[in-house]
Amino acid sequence: MNMGASNQDCVFCQIRDGLIPASFVLDCPEVYALMSLDQPNPYKVLVVPKRHVTSIYDLDESLAASVFWATVRLARAVRTTSHCDGLNIVQSNGEAGQQDIFHFHIHILPRFVGDGIRLDWDTTEVARADLDRMAERIRAVLRS
Repeated sequence: MNMGASNQDCVFCQIRDGLIPASFVLDCPEVYALMSLDQPNPYKVLVVPKRHVTSIYDLDESLAASVFWATVRLARAVRTTSHCDGLNIVQSNGEAGQQDIFHFHIHILPRFVGDGIRLDWDTTEVARADLDRMAERIRAVLRS
């Protein structure tokens, strides 16, 4: 399954290279997916690019398309298999973003009513003028 750049200390590169066992659910040219060792709910899956990329900022457009195509396909399969009531797609970047393995990956977490899992953050409303300023700054970066 080896493909592209590697980081010998990276658990996902080691899994890709067959050095660590895994329960694979998908193997495509640019992406693989496996059952997560951490199963807060049954059928949690991880989607991982084969090429070592640290974070979302390092994905090129082609790899991003492959990863998200696989994520959508797997989300549907997890829903069908687990009969979940919903699911979370979780992807973290950098220490502040609580990234724990510095090889880009996506968590597909099936959710069930009453499962007790919480993704929680402040929901304080921001004034429209502030939102408009932030939106303009992002649009300016996208134009450049």
